[in-house]
Amino acid sequence: MNTIFASRGLATFALATLPLAIQAAEPQLESPAEATAEATSLNPMVITAALAPRTADETLASVTVLDEATLRRQDPASLPDLLRGQPGVDVTSNGSFGKSSSVSIRGTSNSQSLLMIDGIRLRSATLGGPAWQFLDPRMFERAEIVRGPRGSLYGADAVGGVVQLSTPEGEEGAPQPRVSVGGGSFNTQRYSASLSGGSGGTSYYVAGSRFDTDGTPVRRGGEDKGYDNTSGLVRLSHAFESGAEVGALALRARGNTEFDSFGAPAETDFVQQVSGVYGEIPVSDTWRSRLTLSEARDESDTLDAFGFSVFDTQTRTARWENTLGFGVHELVAGAEYSEDSISSTNVYDETNRDNTAVFAQGLLDFSPVAVQASLRYDDNQAFGEEVTGSLALGYEFDAHHTLRASVGTAFRAPSFNELYFPGFSNPDLNAETSETYELGVRGQYRTLFWDLAAYQSDIDELIINVDTTGDGWVDTPQNVAKARIRGIELATGAEIDDWTLAAALTWTDPENRSGLNAGNRIQRRASQSARFDVDRALGDWTLGASWILQGYRYEDAANTDRLNGFGLVNLRAGWDFAPMWSARLTVENALDKEYETARDYINAGRAAFVSVHFGQ
Repeated sequence: MNTIFASRGLATFALATLPLAIQAAEPQLESPAEATAEATSLNPMVITAALAPRTADETLASVTVLDEATLRRQDPASLPDLLRGQPGVDVTSNGSFGKSSSVSIRGTSNSQSLLMIDGIRLRSATLGGPAWQFLDPRMFERAEIVRGPRGSLYGADAVGGVVQLSTPEGEEGAPQPRVSVGGGSFNTQRYSASLSGGSGGTSYYVAGSRFDTDGTPVRRGGEDKGYDNTSGLVRLSHAFESGAEVGALALRARGNTEFDSFGAPAETDFVQQVSGVYGEIPVSDTWRSRLTLSEARDESDTLDAFGFSVFDTQTRTARWENTLGFGVHELVAGAEYSEDSISSTNVYDETNRDNTAVFAQGLLDFSPVAVQASLRYDDNQAFGEEVTGSLALGYEFDAHHTLRASVGTAFRAPSFNELYFPGFSNPDLNAETSETYELGVRGQYRTLFWDLAAYQSDIDELIINVDTTGDGWVDTPQNVAKARIRGIELATGAEIDDWTLAAALTWTDPENRSGLNAGNRIQRRASQSARFDVDRALGDWTLGASWILQGYRYEDAANTDRLNGFGLVNLRAGWDFAPMWSARLTVENALDKEYETARDYINAGRAAFVSVHFGQ
């Protein structure tokens, strides 16, 4: 099946990109505005990769940007649905609609992938990873996926990569309302509304959304498991004539999800929240300084087969960042202080820890050679000191082709559960550490881009649960495991006439390197995946489809329990039927494929949703 999957994917990719390459080579007449729009879409500005604005071909990193137009066209029901099949990204879910989901970037774990919202880190300090399933995609206008280690810029957990979600900003002008009402399969209802505008240097964006569904069974023969989510967003900023700027952000999602706990009904009330204020001043013509104070909360109240439990975590952060220009060169330097705290029905040995860090990065341009070098020092109260660094070199062969090579280190912080959970913890754990090498090349043209990257990550001190008493039960986490992850990623996209096309092929070899399972694939990781997105504008109509392919994976570390691969087809259509008015239809899993990414947890079958929208 491996060979069949690979040959079909490569053949499809070749057929899809051949006419694009021919078309890109032909001269086309278009307005300067159209040319600028195409260039911005195919070579977007990225901030996450280097802490400074750089176009995708200048980042010297493997990046994918899902812009506002993409999010509106696809209109995904959940964030995991949006990320599934993107280059280097794998998603595992225990069912659909608000059920526990893990995002793996380049074969790493959910807790080795960093999630940020407008620069604010969001995760569960007890579990160690973010709850992707509880965030409504309609609250965001952009997603940046940076693959590869970013520990030297963001500290702990950025081993596989970083996903940064951006909320909309208001613009100068009269208030602009936007309203959406829709629903569909499984008695799903979906509403959202926003108001944005600005005047006199002050801009604002206020939004709210509601998602409510009866859901579907998460196990064969089970009952429907519902989910609801109410989200609110406020974003304000003011720019002074001096060039200084201040702003504030508050995003909160609250709701309930039902699931199955050892055959018994269970449910969780959750809260996901980020808030922050910032101030930025131009100290001089070449020096800008920014201070951000933020707070993130991950809260859950759960009733399951074990009883009632509360796990509330809070992270408060102060980050000072300075950008200095030296002609064509830039230096970014700063310091960060953060404190994690928890409140739980379980009695933890420790309920808070702090982390102090300093970091610096040089962005040097010796055209046609570019150099990016960064270094960060972290001092954590719980697990000690960590130093991470990275070095990336880029070479422009010509105006269209850039070669890059990089090496970077990162680490994952042990979670509160691993360090302090009563009866199941090890306060002497070290942080997991990694070293990654990458070689990539990018072709950037007016109507087409492609990006090819190969990498290897060596991860040491992996934390696994060990049976220390010999009673057959794992009871203590220890630093004993190693992993080696190799991979190749190919991504391409094009905008030609009324067509918008994107394709991604991913091959990953995430291998255990120690213990009885040495040489086996890390469980719940697909080694092959592909994604193809096609959209066409036809006057007032837009039609589109996504085809997502995933290879097989193993449920267990021994690689004896195999989960079959699958293919999903998603369809969509949009109609601008009046000024400011539009309607959308999406059909998820149009072929009604039954599939699972975790043993005995099935995902939703065919689902259709219709919505009506007012506003630009």
